[in-house]
Amino acid sequence: MIKLEKINISNLSLWVQEAKTQAKQGSVIERIPLLAVADPNWFAVHICCQSGENYSLGDTACVFPLMSVTKVFSLLYLLKLFEAKKVFQWVGIQPSEAPFNSFEQLVADNGHPRNPMINSGAITLSDKLPGEDANNRAYLFCEWLNQAAGCKLYVDLEMLASVRVTHSPANIAIAHHLIQNGYIENIETALDTYEQICCISGRVQDLALLGKLLACENSWINSESRRIVNAVMLTCGLYEASAEYAVKIGLPMKSGIGGGLLAIAPNQGAIACYSPALNHIGNPVAGLAFIEALSQNLQLSIFI
Repeated sequence: MIKLEKINISNLSLWVQEAKTQAKQGSVIERIPLLAVADPNWFAVHICCQSGENYSLGDTACVFPLMSVTKVFSLLYLLKLFEAKKVFQWVGIQPSEAPFNSFEQLVADNGHPRNPMINSGAITLSDKLPGEDANNRAYLFCEWLNQAAGCKLYVDLEMLASVRVTHSPANIAIAHHLIQNGYIENIETALDTYEQICCISGRVQDLALLGKLLACENSWINSESRRIVNAVMLTCGLYEASAEYAVKIGLPMKSGIGGGLLAIAPNQGAIACYSPALNHIGNPVAGLAFIEALSQNLQLSIFI
């Protein structure tokens, strides 16, 4: 194994260039107008190492919404506030073979969200975040992330307006089924909170700093919570492709439709990518190609 902080910068640049050639196999999401105008060829990577070493390449000035990557951190936040037993009464930990916004999966599971990394689970956890209303919940959550990780995230109100132009019918159906089965208390608050935290935005460096909370010991997160969240990321973070990439890459990972992709190398550091061209599952194509090359060449898999 080559330690993450000992990367050869020439090799890193080569892997970035090779990954960028894969972007043409994907496409940017069209449902949300502001995401639809992203350049599919944008690519950025930032690596935060436990040692303090940092590596940054590509279009690192790009600002993007974390979207579903925030699902990882809403789970982490609630594990800090509540016992794990209570949190996992609200959501399960089982992988899903259905798409991340599947209403049919929720119905088949009798209204119980299968895991926190798909929309039913994330909407449920949004309902449990502290705060008097959706605005306050999103603010408190974003502030906690910035304080814990030392990043500069913010709720992008322009992106939020773009999301609200085309409310997801699947998410609305999911929320109605969740309230019918007693898993959320207020449809409007849960959905509004979910949409707002998905629009928490920043640069690829901010995402890597968040990942470092899960990769390395710190005063904000206990080891049990880090272990739980990393395990759920490994098994569920890339939706129905999670098992495939557990084999190919062997790192806990989470993607977002905004193009963000986070990988955790436990006790070494965090790797964050931004590449807005997605595959049919909703995972960033170039980001996955880069992290696969990095993991295989440095033997980063946790199973080695």
